[in-house]
Amino acid sequence: MSALTVLKFSTVDGAEKMLDTLDSLQKQQLITIIDAATVVWAADKKKPKTRQLHNLAGMGALNGMFWGMLFGLLFFIPFVGAAIGAATGALTGTFADVGIDDRFIKEVQAKVTPGTSALFLMSTGAVLDRISEAVKGQEFELIASNLSTEQEARLKEYFSEE
Repeated sequence: MSALTVLKFSTVDGAEKMLDTLDSLQKQQLITIIDAATVVWAADKKKPKTRQLHNLAGMGALNGMFWGMLFGLLFFIPFVGAAIGAATGALTGTFADVGIDDRFIKEVQAKVTPGTSALFLMSTGAVLDRISEAVKGQEFELIASNLSTEQEARLKEYFSEE
């Protein structure tokens, strides 16, 4: 089963550093990154800058649309093919079907602010004990995950400060 996880960093470069670490762990077969996207919100900017891991061509096009719509909904960033106004309600309903509800949207909006960054990660097969060792020293907050309550508690336990 794949997981959608959102990590928030108190620095603008935190999400990219974590993505680099996870990419290295993927090469060691300790996690499979299905897709990922970063949000970087410089302190002096009015809106965040987003970047998705996979190219928008071919198979990645659907993911590109997913990330574009999600970030548009979260940060009111215009995206191709949808109008923010009337489409917002429909998009909210669509995302609720996959576990991205109003609570998630409000929590991300409240926490990803100027001067911060976030990593949106779709992954599977994570070897948590090895990953937790590899990311020690990187400060982040788990904003949301579609893992079960038990799985999310285990994830938080792995990454809590000792």
